[in-house]
Amino acid sequence: MDNMEETGKHATVLVRPTVMVVDDADEMLMIMESILAKEYSLKLFDQPQKALDYAFSNPPDLILLDVMMPDIDGFEACRRLKANPRLRDIPVIFLTSKDEDEYEEMGFSVGASDFIHKPINAPIVMARVKTHLKIKFVMDYMRNENLRLQKTAKEASTEVAELTKMLWGSPHVKS
Repeated sequence: MDNMEETGKHATVLVRPTVMVVDDADEMLMIMESILAKEYSLKLFDQPQKALDYAFSNPPDLILLDVMMPDIDGFEACRRLKANPRLRDIPVIFLTSKDEDEYEEMGFSVGASDFIHKPINAPIVMARVKTHLKIKFVMDYMRNENLRLQKTAKEASTEVAELTKMLWGSPHVKS
């Protein structure tokens, strides 16, 4: 029962978070798959445009994105992701062999959540992915809870106005 967790008398289905990995190097995709496949549902892409097309129709929970790729580099791919309202809040972690500060500054300016430097260190990858997924899920919960509370407050306000009108008549009519 890999995706089931017993909770009292009811079983709950646990959905594995989806992590998208975009890197033009097949060996990097294989490394990331070996590190992440046990814990996460993976979507691997060696072409940024295909990854973007997939993400626009199937938003993942987190994206690991190579900086240096032909055609569309990671910075441009991140800009496009963050410009889409459905994808804006998905954490993007850049994968890079570049260690110059200006690359990180550029990455954060286009919406990156973090950087992982190559060569890849498996425990660091797992820790950062887990941390950013926790943050994302907490933020999603808070956003949804806020919307629910706003709706509840609006409904309560409408009910109070209707009760007041019923009890005292229209507040706009003077006796």
